[in-house]
Amino acid sequence: MKELLSKYIKENLEKLSRFSAKRILQADMCYSDDINTYINDNKDENKFQKLLFNHIDRRNLKDSDVYNKAHIDRRLFSKIRSDSNYHPSKETVILLGIALELNEDEIEDLLLSASYSLPKNNYYDLIIRFCFKNGIYDIFIINDFLNDYNCKLLNV
Repeated sequence: MKELLSKYIKENLEKLSRFSAKRILQADMCYSDDINTYINDNKDENKFQKLLFNHIDRRNLKDSDVYNKAHIDRRLFSKIRSDSNYHPSKETVILLGIALELNEDEIEDLLLSASYSLPKNNYYDLIIRFCFKNGIYDIFIINDFLNDYNCKLLNV
């Protein structure tokens, strides 16, 4: 691919502006190997899956205990367990955190492992954070709080 790009640049140098040619050459020479190395060295494969099942194992829970308490379909939970490329929704991660009765730091880590967070700039996330911080794991109570602030409810 590098050879094709270099050939294209050489053949079309007059047509390309100096700026464009310079950027293309820099990207070709400096970044193509670097980006592949960076991605391979930094990709967190299965981090969510590993962290979730570590929490389940540490608490000596059965899968059925977790997905029933989280009000998650058995097939979805099976997909989470077996498909290393599955990316859960933020709500699914929260429901699993509730079922596992995680503390505030643990839910933050679990959410982060799935590329989510609980920012402090909206009612929904603040209410969810409050519940984990205060050990409130009853979905119906959490939904009452969410409803009081006109937020989207957790699916149960």
